[in-house]
Amino acid sequence: MYNIKFHLILSLIAFFFIGGVAQESYTKYETGSNQDVVTQPQGGVCMMGGSTESDDAMRWFLERADGGDVLVIRASGSDGYNEYLHSELGVSINSVTTIVFQEAVAAEETYVQDKIKQAEAIWIAGGDQWKYVQYWRHTSVASLINEALASRNIVVGGTSAGMAILGGFYFTAQNGTIRSEDALNNPYDDRITLDSTSFIANNYLKNVLTDTHYDDPDRSGRHTAFLARVLVDYGVVARGIACEEYTAVCIDENGIARVFGGYPTYDDFAYFIQPNCQMNSPLPESCRPDEQLTWNLEETALQVYKIAG
Repeated sequence: MYNIKFHLILSLIAFFFIGGVAQESYTKYETGSNQDVVTQPQGGVCMMGGSTESDDAMRWFLERADGGDVLVIRASGSDGYNEYLHSELGVSINSVTTIVFQEAVAAEETYVQDKIKQAEAIWIAGGDQWKYVQYWRHTSVASLINEALASRNIVVGGTSAGMAILGGFYFTAQNGTIRSEDALNNPYDDRITLDSTSFIANNYLKNVLTDTHYDDPDRSGRHTAFLARVLVDYGVVARGIACEEYTAVCIDENGIARVFGGYPTYDDFAYFIQPNCQMNSPLPESCRPDEQLTWNLEETALQVYKIAG
């Protein structure tokens, strides 16, 4: 009798925990209505720098869902967004569902796919972007999100790792992260893993490489190395969008960006970066393995716009 009860308790613990329902490959947390609604989302993309969310930017994100259903996807953590998005920002929405992926096979689960199909807004939480690449790229998760962007005009967004995978070019972190000093000293360091394989398709970010946590730790140097590598390796004049930790960039359906943050009370900034398009060749003077990056071009190599939130 003891063994039967003990194993039953273990089974229940494995199935229900922290208010969520655990499946073999994912955990779900549901807040609000369990009935799907169909609304008319306005589209757009919201990108955040990786610390506490900007409430105003999140209201912008929710308002564009038009009262519909919000889906949060992540590969760690739990239900931290549910009540915040559903009840704390003053924007009426039908429901918030968080799905925490435990394994890549969760991407092919019917429940996961149905939630993507029903969502008017999809938020990608912070975490490990390499895990996101492993779990979602080339799966139904990516294809269904892209279908929703194209055919249903959903709004999408993400913070930290969730922002990092939204660009047409992205740093995968397959070999871990890298700091500016190391990236500038060797732009072909093994930790600089860049990719352009189709992932999250957004026309406004097609030739954009994002970066986050721009103030702590400082990442502007490594972002410069990333953009140099894209230009040298792919022949593409990619742009950069970066956010400091309490800052957000929100781009509407017309391609117009707004920057949200606590300025002037706080120094919250976003950065828009591009190689100098007025030059015949914006290529770096030196971008080779085991050599320091030199990209100066008589101090005209990059044009950087620093915008207060």
